[in-house]
Amino acid sequence: MLTLHDRIDAWRDDQLVGMRRGIEKESLRTTPDGGLALTPHPLALGSALTHPHITTDFSESQLELVTGAFTRVEDTFAQLGELHQAVAQALGDERMWVSSMPCCLPSEEAIPLGQYGASHIGRVKTVYRQGLSHRYGRRMQTISGIHYNWSLPGLGNDEYFHLIRNFRRDSFLLLWLFGASPAVCASFVDGLPHGLEPLGSGTLHLPHATSLRMGRLGYQSEAQASLAVSYNGLAGYGATLEDAMTRSWPAYQAIGLRDEQGGWRQLSTHLLQIENEFYGTIRPKRTIHSGERPLHALRERGVEYVEVRCMDLDPFEPLGIAPDTARVIDLFLLHCLASDSPPDSPEEIAALSENQQRVAARGREPGLRLSRGGAEVVLVEWAAELLEGCEPIARRMDAALGGQAYRQALAGAQSRLLHPDALPSARVLREAGDTWRGEYAAMIAALSQATRRVLLAQPLSTERALHWAALADRSLREQARIEAEQQGSFDDFVTDYLDARRLLA
Repeated sequence: MLTLHDRIDAWRDDQLVGMRRGIEKESLRTTPDGGLALTPHPLALGSALTHPHITTDFSESQLELVTGAFTRVEDTFAQLGELHQAVAQALGDERMWVSSMPCCLPSEEAIPLGQYGASHIGRVKTVYRQGLSHRYGRRMQTISGIHYNWSLPGLGNDEYFHLIRNFRRDSFLLLWLFGASPAVCASFVDGLPHGLEPLGSGTLHLPHATSLRMGRLGYQSEAQASLAVSYNGLAGYGATLEDAMTRSWPAYQAIGLRDEQGGWRQLSTHLLQIENEFYGTIRPKRTIHSGERPLHALRERGVEYVEVRCMDLDPFEPLGIAPDTARVIDLFLLHCLASDSPPDSPEEIAALSENQQRVAARGREPGLRLSRGGAEVVLVEWAAELLEGCEPIARRMDAALGGQAYRQALAGAQSRLLHPDALPSARVLREAGDTWRGEYAAMIAALSQATRRVLLAQPLSTERALHWAALADRSLREQARIEAEQQGSFDDFVTDYLDARRLLA
């Protein structure tokens, strides 16, 4: 049986140097007074359908910035920074909301769905979002976050699922260290049961919360809770997703496919409309070809990378995430890969879900315990063990890359064990309370404005500005080409796209 140190020693330097990471960062567009911007996706940013780096998520008002995958942390952040600069220039008086939990929201029906043009694939994307709005409500979908895409050369399907199982067991650590959404504008839960406490006028919170985004107010689904998704291998994972996308769900049947005027309400009445509807803290991914279903790509060509989905926006970082946070994620993922990873079970899956809820709502509560292997352990003691296990990995990374960046990033994370008041979630509540009289939305609006000023004070060079302008123009021309060349009816396109045979390898 290989030990943690055996597996670490077995990694080659070229593997570690070849590690790749990319970032997808979502942000709402807001008005100067902190309201949701109801304007269309800015034309200067190109087509949300075809731009390779700038698109929208659920809402037309919800930007998504997508970097490429780079072998150097510095290169990932250089491109993420350029994307922010290009967007800030294009937004005029609008700004990017710097928190995961949304700004003060209008009524449900006033939150605009993402629009992607008149092509069949563009309309599918909007109908899918219409389905999400009926199933979960538009407010929940305005929550934003960071997805961290990560790969290591030489890994196969079994190694990636090995990593994923351990990630799900230990990802409470990332919520605790980097959760930054302990409060929310009261408009988010207007008329809904929530269990939150007042912080200031129009603000609700939980005093020891780390990430309301990852708790019961966030991306949760009663229907998906019925899925006991196993990560013991690609075959079982694929079978579970296929079942969810081909099995009707009574509550979604009640919504219906079309409204009284014949318009589409959702793509299907199945438990999942498409793969992206499946919520989780981490996903196995594979780059898809044009028109290809993601599950087919996974089954045919295997796992290419993992997508970490539990990261909040850090409102105190201009880009929403710091380079040292990325390095800690790298170390954590390598630790998941190097540690023993027994098969999961329905009982463990249920316990892990409960752990996530505890950390999201009560993570900074002194003495909080989590379930591990049928026993209860103190969160900070378990966290200390995990970070200590990352120490030889940090030394190995620094030896391969040169310098001390990974050891320094890890030391910063370990210091928070002794000083939990330095955690982003604690800082959000402290500054909202001390400086803003509990007015969370006002604080985030001010931070969003400060971030806008920082970005506008660092304009792109003429060469780089022309680069991003050319990409935007090219994307608009590509959307126009797709719309001009499409054939057949939209109904036939949807029927073909959702054909269960397209899910098979």
